[in-house]
Amino acid sequence: MAKPLTLFSWNINGIRAAVRKGFGDFLRKTKPDIIGLQEIKISEAIRLATEFDFPGYTEIWHSAERPGYAGTATLVRNGTSHSVLSTLAWDTEGRIQTVDFGSFIFLNVYVPNAGEGLKRLGFKLRWGKAFLPYVKTLERKKPVVIVGDYNVAHEEIDLARPKENVHNPGFTAEERGWMTGFLRKGFIDTFRHAYPEKIQYSWWSQRGGARSRNVGWRIDYVCVSESLLSKTSHPIIHDQILGSDHCPVSLTVSASVQER
Repeated sequence: MAKPLTLFSWNINGIRAAVRKGFGDFLRKTKPDIIGLQEIKISEAIRLATEFDFPGYTEIWHSAERPGYAGTATLVRNGTSHSVLSTLAWDTEGRIQTVDFGSFIFLNVYVPNAGEGLKRLGFKLRWGKAFLPYVKTLERKKPVVIVGDYNVAHEEIDLARPKENVHNPGFTAEERGWMTGFLRKGFIDTFRHAYPEKIQYSWWSQRGGARSRNVGWRIDYVCVSESLLSKTSHPIIHDQILGSDHCPVSLTVSASVQER
């Protein structure tokens, strides 16, 4: 039987830390059909030696080659038909997962951070340049949903202090320009489309009580192919949910997906 799906995305800042902080309770309460996790920070060897228990979910893991760094994971509610597409050879940091759900393709992404002193800005821009044609190739087959930590606040409304951060990682002209170019290729930032003037953030520095003062950034997105937009609803930033320096974001997609 076909049904709409609730899609979540969350940079959990370490899967083991997230579990200690109640990630299992979060799953039981929110019951996402699909959730993309970023920055799992666990090697494949340690993951296999660690007992994770997420009842009701199929786990798809993509660890970085570098131990304890970056990485992504996608959890799919049992019974939801899907197929995992091949990992890209150049994605050695575990930053992209691609799962086909029949009527759309789901991408879970952890876009590189430009780094302190912008030392990885060049790498980030090269990564973004390679990522876009990959997504457009997928989109020739069917619409795509791209969830994740994009590590960029696109517009001034997307961070609390734009003037002070104009040359800082996540708000440089180069990064914002990449995001503008990405969206112009036919992708929709679902939250900003629904709420053009709403100020809400998804990440806060762990310094200076930034979260309690709501001095944050919106860098976590759910973007979709323009052709899929009419089948989406309820883009939400769950800023009341704790457990990481990021909060979850979500979207409902009513495109038919068959249960198996």
